[in-house]
Amino acid sequence: MQLRAVWGNRPLMAASAGALIQDEHGRVLLQRRGDDGLWGEPGGALEPGEDFLTGARRELFEETGLDCPNLTLLPLPEGLQDGPELFHRYPNGHEIYIIGMRAHGTLPAAALERAAPDDSGETLELRWFPLDALPDLSNNANRASMNVLRARAGLPPLPLAPTPPAPPVGNFLMDLRRVIGPRPWFAPGSNVLVTDDRGRLLLLRHGHTRLWTLPGGSLEPGETFAQTAARELHEETGLRATHLDPLHLFAGPEYRFTYPNGHVVDFVSVLYRAHGVTGTLTPSPARYWRSAGSAPTTSPEEDLSGELIRANLRWWRTHG
Repeated sequence: MQLRAVWGNRPLMAASAGALIQDEHGRVLLQRRGDDGLWGEPGGALEPGEDFLTGARRELFEETGLDCPNLTLLPLPEGLQDGPELFHRYPNGHEIYIIGMRAHGTLPAAALERAAPDDSGETLELRWFPLDALPDLSNNANRASMNVLRARAGLPPLPLAPTPPAPPVGNFLMDLRRVIGPRPWFAPGSNVLVTDDRGRLLLLRHGHTRLWTLPGGSLEPGETFAQTAARELHEETGLRATHLDPLHLFAGPEYRFTYPNGHVVDFVSVLYRAHGVTGTLTPSPARYWRSAGSAPTTSPEEDLSGELIRANLRWWRTHG
């Protein structure tokens, strides 16, 4: 709310976790929301430093009073929330693009008898609904989530509501920094694994930090993680990929990073593998190929850019 006082109603990106809970009959648990009176899955924005599964569990408990022991994140890409269709305008005029992950779990229908939402007013009512008889849903994020479950059940997708065109690509994070200063902020984005025919991995030396990193960067409002990966790959290397395969989403307190200027970000990053790479690598001494068998070093001349990049490379070495 402090940010909105100076940012106004302009779109922000909300790192959010949704909890898709089904009972033994395949029905989905929905809440009637306090802000617009419509229905949606339990869920909401992450707290600083929180990972998506922790956030989904917390939101589920706050909004229903229930705990789901087998709640787990859905695999990519069905678990991923992103894109211009997930624009939402709240009744107070605030605009957001929802990005994040969906979690899924099961509870017996009788669990609803012990539901006890908190007193925030976010939840007016809780009810189980068959996937082929859903109520009026609050926004496209909820429709998209229901479509994940409907696809699993062999049902056709619900139509999404029209949304405004996404803003032109600019420098959202820099504009936001002028308002929020160096304080921690979620930085959704994408990184890309590019290998050559010898199995070597492309790394870049960052122009400001002088640390080694992968091609990648931050989402712009309304952009998908895949679009960010493609755009950043081309901007930073001159290369294009015919296909980008989503591998893993990295988020949580271990991926907080402080830039030399003091700006603090909590990365929310999808790692992609590039296939069908074409183009000429932009000539620069800042390009470096690491062989697949070598471990990242921490020597001054080859420092890696934080725990996110180290985790990306561990994933690459483990999965190939």
